[in-house]
Amino acid sequence: MTSFPEAPRSVSTSVGADGAGITVSVRPNAGRTVVSVGGELDIAAVMELRTALAEAMAACEAGRGLALDLSGVTFCDSTGLNTLLRARQRALKEHRSLTITAASPQVTRLLEITGAAHLFAEGAGPIPQATG
Repeated sequence: MTSFPEAPRSVSTSVGADGAGITVSVRPNAGRTVVSVGGELDIAAVMELRTALAEAMAACEAGRGLALDLSGVTFCDSTGLNTLLRARQRALKEHRSLTITAASPQVTRLLEITGAAHLFAEGAGPIPQATG
């Protein structure tokens, strides 16, 4: 069983000459693990996001899901969206949920335009396995 330290785990990354990058914090909360992300989710930052999501999922206790707080994301391109979709696929394979509990207007618009918003909604958790 994995335990979390008293304080949330934070990762801060700076990418690019202009100081753009992402910040990620991970903390347990009410039966799930909350991953808060801020900054720009573009090709320069997806490796950091991918790593943080994989670590959060690995540290997530059995039966818990991940809740993403993307309210601090100022930009998200197709590589950022692809990273979120792949994390959702991994969560589903592990019979976990991955929901977006908060999102910036930019992320909300991207999810709506691409038709992906419903995939990250509460209740869009693991698909029950067929019994045969």
